Amino acid sequence: MVVIRLARSGAKKRPFYNIVAADSRDRRDGRFIERVGFYNPMAADAEQGLAVNLERLNYWREHGAQLSQTVQRLVKSAAKAA
Repeated sequence: MVVIRLARSGAKKRPFYNIVAADSRDRRDGRFIERVGFYNPMAADAEQGLAVNLERLNYWREHGAQLSQTVQRLVKSAAKAA
């Protein structure tokens, strides 16, 4: 099953997350199919903290992908901001 979830990257104490479409059996930070966006919880005022390609996200949802709870929350706030 394909799941859309966060994959952590970045330095220690400075998290950065990629929003990826991945096989649910793969590791969190391992192989993924496609990068759909990113989330930077430590973003400064001038930096972009959240970017989601809603077109590709909807494509994966139409093909049966499930969203993690955190990604659902982030997509809801991204859609509200757009």
